[in-house]
Amino acid sequence: MNSTIAERLRRDLRASLEGEVLADEMSRLLYSTDASLYQIVPTAVALPRHTEDVAAAVRVAGDHGVSILPRGGGTSLAGQTVSSGLVLDFSKYMNRVLEVNREERWVRVQPGVVLDDLNDALAAQGLFFAPDVATSSRANIGGMMGNNSAGVRSVRYGKTVDHVLEMTVFLSSGDRLQCRRLHRPELDALCSGGGREAEIYSGVRRVVAHHRGEILARFPKVMRRVSGYNLDELLDEDRFNLSKLFVGSEGTLGVVVEAKLNLEPIPAARALVVLHFRELLDAIRTVPALLKYDPTAVEILDRYGLDLARGNPAVAGLCREFLHEDPDAILMVEFSGDSVGEVEHSLRRMSRDAAVRSRVFHTYQAREPSQQQIVWQVRKNALGVMLGIKGDYKPLPFVEDSAVPVEHLAEYVADVQDVCRRHDRRLALYAHASVGLIHLRPILNLKQEADVEILQSISDEVFELVRKYGGAWSGEHGDGLVRSHRLRDFFGDRLYTAFREVKRILDPAGLMNPGKIVDSPPMTENLRIGPAYRPLFPATYYRFEEDGGLGGAVELCTGVGHCRKTLSGVMCPSYIATRDEEHSTRGRANALRSAISGQLGPEGFTGERLYQVMDLCLECKACKSECPSNVDMAKLKAEFLAHYFGKHGLPPGKRLAAATRRSAEIASRAPRLANFLAGNPLSRWALEKFAGIDRRRIPPRLADRTLSRLYRANHNGEGAGHPSVTLMADTFTNFFEPEIGVAAIQVMEALGYRVRLADRRCCGRPLISSGLLGRARREGAALVRHLEDFEGPIVVLEPSCFSTLRDDFPDLMEEPERTRRVTDRIQSLEEFLLTPENSDRLDKLLGRGPERILFHGHCQQKALIGSDPTLRMLRKLGDSRVDEVPAGCCGMAGAFGYEQEHYDLSEKIGARHLLPEVRGADPSTTLAVSGFSCRSQIRHFTGRTAVHPAIVLRDSLLE
Repeated sequence: MNSTIAERLRRDLRASLEGEVLADEMSRLLYSTDASLYQIVPTAVALPRHTEDVAAAVRVAGDHGVSILPRGGGTSLAGQTVSSGLVLDFSKYMNRVLEVNREERWVRVQPGVVLDDLNDALAAQGLFFAPDVATSSRANIGGMMGNNSAGVRSVRYGKTVDHVLEMTVFLSSGDRLQCRRLHRPELDALCSGGGREAEIYSGVRRVVAHHRGEILARFPKVMRRVSGYNLDELLDEDRFNLSKLFVGSEGTLGVVVEAKLNLEPIPAARALVVLHFRELLDAIRTVPALLKYDPTAVEILDRYGLDLARGNPAVAGLCREFLHEDPDAILMVEFSGDSVGEVEHSLRRMSRDAAVRSRVFHTYQAREPSQQQIVWQVRKNALGVMLGIKGDYKPLPFVEDSAVPVEHLAEYVADVQDVCRRHDRRLALYAHASVGLIHLRPILNLKQEADVEILQSISDEVFELVRKYGGAWSGEHGDGLVRSHRLRDFFGDRLYTAFREVKRILDPAGLMNPGKIVDSPPMTENLRIGPAYRPLFPATYYRFEEDGGLGGAVELCTGVGHCRKTLSGVMCPSYIATRDEEHSTRGRANALRSAISGQLGPEGFTGERLYQVMDLCLECKACKSECPSNVDMAKLKAEFLAHYFGKHGLPPGKRLAAATRRSAEIASRAPRLANFLAGNPLSRWALEKFAGIDRRRIPPRLADRTLSRLYRANHNGEGAGHPSVTLMADTFTNFFEPEIGVAAIQVMEALGYRVRLADRRCCGRPLISSGLLGRARREGAALVRHLEDFEGPIVVLEPSCFSTLRDDFPDLMEEPERTRRVTDRIQSLEEFLLTPENSDRLDKLLGRGPERILFHGHCQQKALIGSDPTLRMLRKLGDSRVDEVPAGCCGMAGAFGYEQEHYDLSEKIGARHLLPEVRGADPSTTLAVSGFSCRSQIRHFTGRTAVHPAIVLRDSLLE
């Protein structure tokens, strides 16, 4: 685009919109990709606050002849949500539920509302929006309408088009269109009137009538079809509703700003069974037999996907709950109904079917909602897990979305397997067996020219198979850039001409998301990663060994957007607080990829704009476990900071944070004086002025006596002959809260252990967080040598130190094997106490605990081992009610919450769940909190004192 036009567009947008306008290079790059193979950099991005903003944005774009792309969560797999024009992102502001009518079972929403958020809001009414996509935690309703999404329960509830009642749409001409169901007399009256609306209705009506025979003959006779425009939905003129045409149009006809949706009652009862098969094709051949019993869903996962899931930290534990032995495939079969008896009747009928029993070798039944949630969580993570495989070969979405009649499904899958074998490429598969839509993903490396050619060849061959079996070229993921090029061949010249006519009637200037559905480029243009992709970056401190280097670690992000979820989990705290794409894990990964691929220029990897994107990463490591691809943004941020500060120098605040251990050692010689100097208003003013440490924060108080001193005063080498365990005296425990170390020692000694103290070195977490990886490596090597002097398990109390030793050290240290021999012995207190030899003994030592314990786990603890070990440990206390705070990050994140520019965000993150839960807890409730930062955040914003779980245990020991 002409740079002058682009600049005028951006200027006029800023003058016309109350919402945000993003036009810098970085922001545009962040919106240049989705979850597909493609990348196209937009001219500008607008985040409208309301309908008037949308009208203004459409008008400005039209004035400048710039194309328009409506976008939600950006999770498209076919490339619908990338464009060179103006992107309208509805996800940040236009995400409200406007009205719910329980009696008539409908809801009015804005396009940016997330599916899970919508259903969470509807749950109290006993209703839900039925299309259930795997990306429900971040999929926007606007995107679901644009894509005509369906999901796992489509065999019962159909597609999005079946649930859209009305729409308000802006056309590229600026006209506002109200779409609703019209009876024939209303349609006749409207078409005979004057003006733009009459022109549109009469024009579309004429196209449908003229091509009626072709529509009936050429549209696939399968339920799962979303290719082309939904002309078949307009054949009945007594139910004529243009909303149905806009659904599935991929933003190529207009901009939806509001929709009225049909709702379904939440089933009173559900049951889920997991059928295990020795052979994949046996599983597929069983599907027609299952459909006789009216299941709500039948989903499939093959051996490849199951193996990846069992090897993935985010879902491996979940798989163990229901997988038996080593199946070649599983079918997840759900039944729902108005009563438990109805569901049980369906289950019994299915289980007696000879066609099912003869092929299944094991059945897992999940009747409890918690059990069902585990199974569905594995299924919903399947896509990200597959895409996140290490290396350059990835299971790619390009023929994955075809649907065929269920009776031909086994033959179709076998034929596609043969196609991939001929090209010497593997195949992964998962998804909706119930409706003949199994997502088949050939595994290719598009960095190789040969595989780009194979991509095209496989696409062509599978296309012919789809036609052979009477299937649909796209069943739910849409046409986008990956499939639109074959629509003329699929529907024929006459229907393709009809599609073009519809496009011309509604979008005569051709400004709405051009290049999708009609008049599209070849499928191999605009590839995000192709043969020309050559990442360049300096030598790194971390080896990123498991990922194949820094480039591989960055490329693990596939764009599925799991980091944009807001209702559950820890990831991603800064995105949850800001709702800005650049503050999601996906945004940061895209920014890093843009830098190492040269799109940000030769200095991009050490540029100020990249620092701004990385700055709000709290290094919680939640992405490492919650992201299906296991992107470790905390490690990537540390690596980036090492190079950025290496070029620009370390700011005073970062330098101060990095020196935490040394400062504490010096100050501990006169702790009372140090506490006075650090805590008085003048000192805090100076820290804010010269180091950026917010004066509202009161620094943590040093203890009068360190853990080291207390240990030496009370341990004289006694315990010889007892089994030995080492406690690492981390900086926070040693200098600030030694009572935690004392409590842990007392518990372990009560179990009969001789406790030795390793107190001479810091793990280096402050150095890593400040990007001083060279120093962290040197001091880490010294710590490894120190810990080599100790035998047996090494218990670490502070989760951030535990995470550093167990997760960072093996990839950072120069002697990885030597390091691993030490870090393999690192355990949290919970892990140590829950070993078989300790757990039973601990049961006998513990008495009554507090009446109620409210537990909050540290983010890095949750990322590495989860909350379950701590909860199990605390639940050993007699008569104690133990609850976990349903919260993610506390918002402190080490030094992050102390920094002036982050103080408000730190509070906002904590205020989402944690701080209200603490304030609402009864004063008698014991707050058990693992992390030093979390306890500090709670004390600062609530005035409540939280204690480490070690103290709770010690206080419950029997005399």
